[in-house]
Amino acid sequence: MSFLPIVPPRALEPRAVPTSNGATGHIAHGVEVANVDLETIHRELLDQRPALVEEKLKLHARIIDEFNLTALEKLPRAELVKQVHSYVANYVRAEKISLNQKELEIFSEEIIDEMTGYGPIEPLLKDPTVTDILINTHKLCFVERFGKLHETKVHFKDEAHLLRIIGKIVAGVGRRVDESSPMVDARLPDGTRVNVAIRPIAIDGPLVSIRKFSERPYDMERLTEMGTIRKPMVDLLKAAVSGRISILISGGTGSGKTTMLNALSCHIPSHERLITIEDAAELQLQQPHVGRLETRPTNAEGKGEIRQRELVKNALRMRPDRIIIGECRGEEAFDMLQAMNTGHEGSMSTVHANSPRDALKRLEQMVAMAGMAMSAGSIRSQIASAIRLAVHLQRLPDGKRRVISVSEITGMEGEAIQMQEIYRFVKEHTDETGNIHGSFRATGVRPSFLKELKAYGIDVPSSHFDSARPL
Repeated sequence: MSFLPIVPPRALEPRAVPTSNGATGHIAHGVEVANVDLETIHRELLDQRPALVEEKLKLHARIIDEFNLTALEKLPRAELVKQVHSYVANYVRAEKISLNQKELEIFSEEIIDEMTGYGPIEPLLKDPTVTDILINTHKLCFVERFGKLHETKVHFKDEAHLLRIIGKIVAGVGRRVDESSPMVDARLPDGTRVNVAIRPIAIDGPLVSIRKFSERPYDMERLTEMGTIRKPMVDLLKAAVSGRISILISGGTGSGKTTMLNALSCHIPSHERLITIEDAAELQLQQPHVGRLETRPTNAEGKGEIRQRELVKNALRMRPDRIIIGECRGEEAFDMLQAMNTGHEGSMSTVHANSPRDALKRLEQMVAMAGMAMSAGSIRSQIASAIRLAVHLQRLPDGKRRVISVSEITGMEGEAIQMQEIYRFVKEHTDETGNIHGSFRATGVRPSFLKELKAYGIDVPSSHFDSARPL
């Protein structure tokens, strides 16, 4: 059987599809409507009929052998859905596989995902409750839901199968992964971040870490609803962003640094020109005037690398009002501080650290990596004058993310950078289910930059700094 180029087909008519609760959803133009919970049906299907995994892999291999894949890639999805459904139905009848209509629909959708998408992980990518997908070789796959890791039944046929999916992902952003370059950072078209490590550095087989991209961007209101932050803290941070106060966001892996950076960036005035610099583009800035820059790894000859430091230098020639660095992790810290000190106030970045004080120490170490002949005191002075506010996030053991501290950097005293905490999260107790309870509190300190905000016509109520009660 082969697919040949044909006249563009008419759009598919919506068709009823059974859902897990017995109701019907619809698929129109080859796209699922949200009320069709394919992953739930798939999970139930595998629980009842594990042998179908082998049947799917067998059918996928047969399709690869029999279909004209070059023509297939050019085929509109609507026609692909139609023809594959017909092919799968014929296969199921010929092999005498006992499937009801619901199971047949799921079986067909999986085959289409395998052919056009990212194979077995496609349902996980569509599941809005999954935040991370962690593939440990072709045999094991874990997901994070609501801050907790769970093992899934998803697996790949063999290592070659997983490598084909990895190849699809990295090719989409013009990157490569092979023995000579066994590590790569990539992203999916929607911004989902992907990290891959293969042999020889991954001893047992390919390791893939996927950080999902939220279809609905997080804003400060949504973070407040989730309990990550409280309203008075939000008001201060919004005012600081509008008033061009430079902010450093710190935290551990998966603590929500990039999410917070995205949410804060929504409050940058729309008339300002922003330049974003990232290793793998994932920021979702909502402003109309945004220029996005992304680093580039070396090519097959070991040349052509473009690092964040070069991008920061180039960004300064692009007339930005603010520079947003997705994550500061090396010598570009020096150029970022220079930009903040020379007319680009209100710039923002994130950094991996265990506390606000550790974040400043890490910045100091990163500036030293630039190889500039500067004393430790000079570097600290640059940091103290460039960054005014430090926001620290933490993912707690119960999986919830919290803003642990909001601190102001007030300057230098001798050789030390002075900080004063404005808000903190106080952990109070852990219940029998492992959930951590606590409260957000003001320290009673009023930030010194409130006078500068007033010059912008921004006023933060004094009640926001009342330490007598929880926020």
